[in-house]
Amino acid sequence: MPKFSTPRFPVLVVAGPTASGKTALGLFLAQHLQGEIVNFDSMQVYRDFDLGTAKPTPEEMAQVPHHLIGMASPETPFTAGEYARCARSVVEQISARGRLPILVGGTGFYLRALLDGLFEGPQADEGLRQRLRRHAQRWGPESLHRLLRRLDPEAAQRIAPRDAAKAIRALEVRIVTGKPMAQLWREHAPEAFTQADPIKIGLNPPRAQLYARIDRRAAVMFNGGIQAETEGLLQRYPAHLRVFEAHGYKQAYDMLRRGVPLATALPEAQQEQRNYAKRQWTWFRRDPAMHWLDGFGDDPAIQTAALEWVKGELRKKGWEGQK
Repeated sequence: MPKFSTPRFPVLVVAGPTASGKTALGLFLAQHLQGEIVNFDSMQVYRDFDLGTAKPTPEEMAQVPHHLIGMASPETPFTAGEYARCARSVVEQISARGRLPILVGGTGFYLRALLDGLFEGPQADEGLRQRLRRHAQRWGPESLHRLLRRLDPEAAQRIAPRDAAKAIRALEVRIVTGKPMAQLWREHAPEAFTQADPIKIGLNPPRAQLYARIDRRAAVMFNGGIQAETEGLLQRYPAHLRVFEAHGYKQAYDMLRRGVPLATALPEAQQEQRNYAKRQWTWFRRDPAMHWLDGFGDDPAIQTAALEWVKGELRKKGWEGQK
């Protein structure tokens, strides 16, 4: 069984933009380092939403243990704070078994909540939330984002223009407290996950190649049945759920319920995913501890380079028993 030379235990992070091969790299490293994978993608936590969230396949998940994938009800919002509490428990249990926790995903805010802690902010003001939701329904989610840019520009930079749920929360905090999110974060330092000693890998493939891969993956998604999956989900869940705003599901919904043609829906989905990749790059680039690899996670050369670098970092931390 692996042992560690300090009370802290290593936690490996595999991050990067969408379609960069994080799943493949995480699986490769888990197979070679006695690892178990812990998801930190905010959409993959929801059950039944599979194709549009690019979850690992059942065959991939059968190869090594996976955690926090498809475990939350789509009808109940799963917050970053709830994720952090669940993930910390899972990570501690994996380490206690002598295995290496490997965090794989692209939601930087979830990763920060897990490792650095999260300032929860004021309690929900349901009346204010309802007014903001009605505003978004009437004028569109982008109108909330424009308001947020005036009231809390820093939060607006982190939140996608169509992400009404996050914009509403940021506006709620700003209006209720009179202070922007970042200021409250600085004034109320969250409790960090001090037991974890993170080792961070970031995938940085050539941008043009990544965008081409994103476009191909979106095309496969729409040719492979996301419309049928969305139709089935709409028969089980209400259409207002936030998860239906995820990349791909929104456009599939527009095709099914509003008659939007594929020739319009597919390019929109591709553009949204490319924009999301840009935001992910921006987020992870701010982390000076990230070790960047210039390629895709399913490239054997990148996998070998990642494994050798991680082994070296683990040796520095006193990790024994590597395969």
